[in-house]
Amino acid sequence: MLLRNSAFAGLFFLLSLPTVSTVGATTINRGTSFDAVPYRLHLYHLHTGEHIDVVYRRGNQYLPEAVAELDHFLRDHRTGDEKDYDVKEFDLLHDLLAKLGRPNGEIDIVCGYRTPWSNHYLREHGHGVALHSQHMEARAIDIRIPGVSAATVRDAALSLHRGGVGYYAQSNFVHVDVGRVRRW
Repeated sequence: MLLRNSAFAGLFFLLSLPTVSTVGATTINRGTSFDAVPYRLHLYHLHTGEHIDVVYRRGNQYLPEAVAELDHFLRDHRTGDEKDYDVKEFDLLHDLLAKLGRPNGEIDIVCGYRTPWSNHYLREHGHGVALHSQHMEARAIDIRIPGVSAATVRDAALSLHRGGVGYYAQSNFVHVDVGRVRRW
């Protein structure tokens, strides 16, 4: 009995020691993230005809040059003015594509950033634009996803509970923003 207990104690001791192996070892430095997954957006702007396909984030790290490219891409197409977008909007688009089972899908941009001038112009011409639109804060984008109905995009966006979702059935697009959660 003593031998069995001694053997068990010895085995327990060996199992409690840290193991070191050099075969197939991977070195992980402090600060390296296992979550260095690339966050990619592939966008087409309906008004400018421009395309962008960019990785804007790796893991928890936003890539400043890529974010600047997205800010430029989403500029007010009427005036050419740009504004720094809230990066949560890019994450929302990324997660929306994942929710729809299209992680590498393309998004058609109907409207990105809007200057106060453009917002006023659209309000004056009866386009149902909010006086204090999230577009003017670079926190909203109007989108279509080719091959996916606007109603399906709306439902997926609503399920994320990440901001405002507007459904424009007649114009076949969905507004998604990172303001407070609401729907229309």
